[in-house]
Amino acid sequence: MDKRFHSSRKNGHWNCLLLLVILLLFTVVVINVLLYVYLEHVYVSTSYPLADPRTCPQGYFKISNMKNCSAWLTCDGISKEVRRLKLVGEGAVKKVYLSEWKEMKVALSQLTVPDLQDDFLHGLRMLQSLQSRHVVTLVGYCEESKSILTEYHPLGSLQNLDNIFNLPKYKNFNTWQNRLGLAIDYVSIIRYLHNSPLGALVMCDSNDLDKVLSQYLLTSDFHLVANDLDALPLVDNEKGVLVKCGPREITGDFVAPEQLWPYGSNKKFINDLMPPYDEKTDVWKIPAVTDYLLGHVEGSDIVRFHLFDIHAECKKNNPQERPSAQTVLDSYKRITTALLKAFSAADAREML
Repeated sequence: MDKRFHSSRKNGHWNCLLLLVILLLFTVVVINVLLYVYLEHVYVSTSYPLADPRTCPQGYFKISNMKNCSAWLTCDGISKEVRRLKLVGEGAVKKVYLSEWKEMKVALSQLTVPDLQDDFLHGLRMLQSLQSRHVVTLVGYCEESKSILTEYHPLGSLQNLDNIFNLPKYKNFNTWQNRLGLAIDYVSIIRYLHNSPLGALVMCDSNDLDKVLSQYLLTSDFHLVANDLDALPLVDNEKGVLVKCGPREITGDFVAPEQLWPYGSNKKFINDLMPPYDEKTDVWKIPAVTDYLLGHVEGSDIVRFHLFDIHAECKKNNPQERPSAQTVLDSYKRITTALLKAFSAADAREML
């Protein structure tokens, strides 16, 4: 009788354990199916809208906790309603002040070098024309005082990324997933500029990594928006319209080969002899920027390994052999989906 009782208890124990394992496996399968569907929807689809569905009609804006769209502020509105607080940035063209409008923080940019007025106004025209989820929100402008008002992002430019992640408040955000998400945002912006409503635009303020990082702002929800659009010349390959990023010689390993003086150090640089180029210069720079964005967190080297092939394509010496920004973006999304699935499966195995 005791033997049968112990045997019955033992069988019951194993039955419970088996049932628990089955339930756990079922849960893992369901989670993976849901994750698969979600990732396919979020990362693989490339037919996403270029404009943020929350944005306003042309000539209007909405920031912070605003419920309704408001017309861009004019000279009168800026002078009467905007209160300048403190200087937060200064570049070759303008100074940027943290300011306040109706108890909301905004960034007021003002031209500091009159000779660079054309660049400043070009940046304004680009802001007006390219309003989307990829570009900082324009709040208002005044051509008379050479002032531009935009949404303020307290985390600042991408130059501050590592410092932000080192803050206790944001340490938990310092993961390969979030860093790769920033790289996807960066390539999405390049893709948008190359397929903008105005045509193919080249990000010319990009002769070194630090300069590139200064062109983008980090939002409070850890996304990127393009901010400095002072140097965006237009390319039209079909009509043979190419560009040169400034009249001076460009040097360094960061820039694309076609941006370098092709006649050697023995021949003095003459801008008229410098061959022009197209938007594929931006594609050449993608691997270096992404390498910075990935940092050195756990999992980042695995991401670099998976990005190796597409980055090798970006680094082709012949610009015509490089992929488009759209192709790079598609690859990034596929790789992100695959990696998230792989890491999810690994976590499930650890649960078992």
